[in-house]
Amino acid sequence: MSTAADEVLAALADPTRRRLLDVLAALGDASASSIATQLPVSRQAIVKHLAVLDRAGLVAGRRHGREVRYAVQARTLRDAAQWMTALAAQWDARLDAIRRLAESSSPT
Repeated sequence: MSTAADEVLAALADPTRRRLLDVLAALGDASASSIATQLPVSRQAIVKHLAVLDRAGLVAGRRHGREVRYAVQARTLRDAAQWMTALAAQWDARLDAIRRLAESSSPT
């Protein structure tokens, strides 16, 4: 797993950032001010959370007049989900092998 993936997982570890992503996904794109009306945190806190999400590649901001509007970057989320799915499949295979071994060696 790369440093970029580490940043994604670290960013997603915070429940406020996950909620922020949910709100942003529902709105399509939005400014920090409009996101702040949806969450119980200040606009300044939203800006800080958006910076973390932006560094991780989970959101991208674009200037629209005097404000910056943010949107979720679905590709980054898909990449993280694919990695987690592959990891889960590896663990499922290992656990199945352990189960088969345990069942074959137990007396009947």
